[in-house]
Amino acid sequence: MSSAGPSSTVILVHGLWMSGLELSMLQHRLHSEHGFEVVSYSYRSITGTMLDHVRGLRELAQAQKTEQLHFVGHSLGGIVIFELLESTADLAPGRAVLLGSPLQGSCAVEGIAKWPMGRALVGHAVRDQVLSRPTRKWDGRRDIGIIAGDLSVGMGRFFANLTSANDGTVLVEETRLEGAKDQLVMPVSHTGMVFSSDVAVQVAHFLRDGKFAP
Repeated sequence: MSSAGPSSTVILVHGLWMSGLELSMLQHRLHSEHGFEVVSYSYRSITGTMLDHVRGLRELAQAQKTEQLHFVGHSLGGIVIFELLESTADLAPGRAVLLGSPLQGSCAVEGIAKWPMGRALVGHAVRDQVLSRPTRKWDGRRDIGIIAGDLSVGMGRFFANLTSANDGTVLVEETRLEGAKDQLVMPVSHTGMVFSSDVAVQVAHFLRDGKFAP
């Protein structure tokens, strides 16, 4: 087991329609193989607003007694983390990795929202933070790493014409973030990335070193 360094905690944040159980394998690997203490943040991804999600994550983060506080978010969870970091300056130092997060909007979500009841299915936070296609940039105050997938296996293909590199749900270009410390594309799908041992290794590498392994 590699060491994460003294007093290092990772908060995992799940994505849309998830509960957090989907990140159990990643949580196990980060703890048992890489030495991080890991806690999960669960939130109501459909019914809650982004302000609700960020408020709850802020409370959990501020409750951690640790020298280094890291964040790892999948899909919508990465946007929740980004919004927290952009609006909060008094957290313990650390890094963040965002996995398949549609930071620059999502053509798949736009496709879903065109269906009857589609806007209700994606929820308040997605309508406000993804459908509006905000242009997100990062000021670099904390190292952020971006992992995108290019294995096009997923339900997003049924709702949008995913013509450029994608993970089956999110386009690689939709995950890009100006100001991110490092960005990596891996041969994984949108859901598969949270179960991948290779992704776990890269997450741990970035949290320790501020860059992905070559």
